[in-house]
Amino acid sequence: MAASDRADKSPREEALLRASLLAIAPGTPLRDGLERVLRANTGGLVVLGFDRTVESLCTGGFVLDVEFSATRLRELCKLDGAVVLDKDITKIVRAGVHLMPDSDIPTDETGTRHRTAERVNRQTGFPVVAVSHSMRLIAMYVNGTRRVLEDSTTVLSRANQALATLERYKLRLDEVAGTLSALEIEDLVTVRDVAAVVQRLEMVRLIAAEIAGYVLELGTDGRLLSLQLDELIAGVEPERELVARDYFPERAAKKGRTVPEVLADLEALTHAELLDLQTVAKALGYSGSPESLDSAVSPRGYRLLAKVPRLPNTVIERLVEHFGGLQKLLAASIDDLQTVEGVGETRARSVREGLSRLAESSILERYV
Repeated sequence: MAASDRADKSPREEALLRASLLAIAPGTPLRDGLERVLRANTGGLVVLGFDRTVESLCTGGFVLDVEFSATRLRELCKLDGAVVLDKDITKIVRAGVHLMPDSDIPTDETGTRHRTAERVNRQTGFPVVAVSHSMRLIAMYVNGTRRVLEDSTTVLSRANQALATLERYKLRLDEVAGTLSALEIEDLVTVRDVAAVVQRLEMVRLIAAEIAGYVLELGTDGRLLSLQLDELIAGVEPERELVARDYFPERAAKKGRTVPEVLADLEALTHAELLDLQTVAKALGYSGSPESLDSAVSPRGYRLLAKVPRLPNTVIERLVEHFGGLQKLLAASIDDLQTVEGVGETRARSVREGLSRLAESSILERYV
């Protein structure tokens, strides 16, 4: 499930798509039943939900209301008609029914079964699955669009390619993030440096979102992939917020723009837009002109303070508010730090030593 596909969906549509993919993923009883139907060469039409609207489209067939099972689904698909399940896929409500959706609903499908599936989905809002015995495929219609369900081997192959790409992008992200830390210590950061880190963060997020879609499609076959993904993107989301908070322009804040809005604007950028640092800088709240990329900026200190062990967020907020910037924090003595509420001698010493170690390691990584 590509990130660009999800960007055009509402939260409700996204939730329905995720729930549908989970219900039909490998390892689930429904997927087992559909694959049995495919192997039996009978074909089938299955509606994943039942209400008055669905009932009004049903003619003929049988009222069952029996517990769902993969073998029952296979046997009932031998009948010349559709099978209707409840939305939780725990019961078979109807079988052998003839579905008669509104013929005015537009569809690009040509086969009778697939035309009916798309129209029923559009009219009722429930996902509909069509199993084609001639084309040897399973197609799901959800949110008015068609998704062909591929076998796990094919999906896993694409997922592994995406995972290898994510590993390379994460490595590059670590490099530019380390460079930014060193520049912060030396107070040499420009808008270009910040935009470069944000660019890599967003690229990693986009690829991770695509892999998360593959994990959904793979079901139980995607457990190892899920573990690898979690390991690779650990800390990426907090880093996005910390960078935004560190470099969110004051003038943008005065206009009522917030950090969550900045993150939402960055999330809305396409792959092509992310390649342009000026566009990324503009989404952050800077002017986005070529000249502005070389403008000097100073961090507030959220990002480096978050790296100090056992330092609560409330104390980080107070330190940033009190000192107003990273350079003043780096220059602060233990006595200076103790003037901040909630910072005693022990914590002040921990902050002082933590920042000093971070400064030393960042400089060494940059120049050694």
